Amino acid sequence: MEKYRFSVVTPNLNMANYLPDTIESVLSNLRSGDEYFVIDGGSTGNDVEIIKKYENDLTGWVSEPDKGYADGIAKGFSRCTGEFMCWVNSGDILLKGALEKAREILTETDTDLIFGDDLYIDEYNRVISHSSGYVQSLEKMMLYGGWTPLQDACFWRKSIYDCIGGLDTQLKYAADYSFFLNIALNGKTIYAPFIFSAFRKHACQKSSSSKKYKQERQLIQKRMMPQKTSRFSSYLLESIYTYKARWRAYVGSKFTIKKVSKGTIVDNLRIIKVI
Repeated sequence: MEKYRFSVVTPNLNMANYLPDTIESVLSNLRSGDEYFVIDGGSTGNDVEIIKKYENDLTGWVSEPDKGYADGIAKGFSRCTGEFMCWVNSGDILLKGALEKAREILTETDTDLIFGDDLYIDEYNRVISHSSGYVQSLEKMMLYGGWTPLQDACFWRKSIYDCIGGLDTQLKYAADYSFFLNIALNGKTIYAPFIFSAFRKHACQKSSSSKKYKQERQLIQKRMMPQKTSRFSSYLLESIYTYKARWRAYVGSKFTIKKVSKGTIVDNLRIIKVI
């Protein structure tokens, strides 16, 4: 059996219009020994028919109601045996060579998680903009600034997933934030200067800036804040890193060198080095 295998999970619910693009982008990245699971939450459209068209190339799939997106993703990861892991939401796309580069970095370093850049794309796979995932300290930016790395451009070791107990399936909105913060607090993380993926903007999307997401995220931040942190120190650190998070977003949108032209179709794009 191949060493350094990747296990990839795609959660899906009523995303039939975009599901083929996601599945095909993942399949084109796999090598011998890798695993790919598609976990459908009980879609009411023709999603299952689409999944069945690819089932000979999938390690496994299931379609049944779940308790939320975190529960669906965790269900997929419970089936995984690869040394490295990631999830690609239905609608998003892995650029060609993404797993190859992630595998290389994870294999050659002792890091537990790498996080990189992605592209925003529209409903027709056209590039809207480039989103930078760079931060100096993932732990501090998450804990104090409430920032979350670009999930579709994150790759990690199964050992750290098991160490932190996986995703918190009790969370309804900010399970991704909780998961990556847990890794940042308990493992070693590094920024990888590559555009690995494309995150799709579409009409049915649930915004991570929603009030419920923010409320749940703030509860997680409070729970994970070091006990010795005073109220004043906490307020000061949150102010500094919240400002940093907003500033990096502004700079990224206004001044980042454009690596891919707006309107480019991403279907055949390979990963792109950004530094």
